[in-house]
Amino acid sequence: MNIQKTISPRAGAELFALSLIWGGSFLAIRIALDEVGVATAVAHRVGWAALILWGVVALRRIALPRDPRIWGAFLVMGLLNNVIPFSLMAWGQLTIETGLTSILNASTAIFGVLVAAALFADEKLTLRRAVGVGLGFFGVATAIGLDALSGFDLRSLAQLAVLAGTLSYAFAGAWARRRLSGLRPELAAAGMLTGASLIMIPAARIIDGPFTLALQTDTILAIGYYAVVATALAYLLYYRVLAMAGAGNLMLCTLLVAPVAIILGAVVLGETLHASAYVGFGLLALGLVILNGGRRKTRPPMTPLSKAPQPR
Repeated sequence: MNIQKTISPRAGAELFALSLIWGGSFLAIRIALDEVGVATAVAHRVGWAALILWGVVALRRIALPRDPRIWGAFLVMGLLNNVIPFSLMAWGQLTIETGLTSILNASTAIFGVLVAAALFADEKLTLRRAVGVGLGFFGVATAIGLDALSGFDLRSLAQLAVLAGTLSYAFAGAWARRRLSGLRPELAAAGMLTGASLIMIPAARIIDGPFTLALQTDTILAIGYYAVVATALAYLLYYRVLAMAGAGNLMLCTLLVAPVAIILGAVVLGETLHASAYVGFGLLALGLVILNGGRRKTRPPMTPLSKAPQPR
């Protein structure tokens, strides 16, 4: 029996809002990268978001875990779900379009199925899932283009970096299922972002030099957007939509984020994508629809961090 919930008007509106927020994050990150380094951009994102979410944890009086293993799990989760993907994707955006980055980012669910099938006995790769994964990878290859597959240059490397980031998201989902189940989502998100901050803030200091807030107004606004709105607040909205609409319907957000990013990239940055990118996204979207249609009530309860595509 399919477990997908019917979307209420309120849940639909919030899901659409979440798609707009995440879609805008690609543009904001690209704007910030014009003035700050990749490591600094990521450090700002996870650091400010962590502070905000700890404020939410305090206001809601959520008890902190005492088991040191949980805090260690936060560190690993921050590495897998924030440090690696945020850094690789931001670096990739220095070379490829924001719209293409968003299309490749949608492959997270495809990798998630493969990682889950390899690590969990109840996540076998059924025929339907195999078809969805196959279509998804064909879509990714089409979006990248045959020229990138036949030759290798900086653009090809940037696209591979983005795909490596989506693979890291997939492993993060598996790690959350094994190590962070049962935690309040606000606490899990705050802990994860704190783990990421402990890695990225020193790394940014070493790689890019001392932090400064003497930045252009556009840069400050971009950092504020992707750190406060597209990370901290988006996590909270993400969990609300997840509770109201279910993980299956939240997959729709993955399909809506890319068009938003593509439009913003075209309007604000003047980006243009090759027709193959749109065809590839269509094939990838079809693969995701097939995957989502095959969800069954066989999976044990998981932490919200592993139930659906992660915030971008």
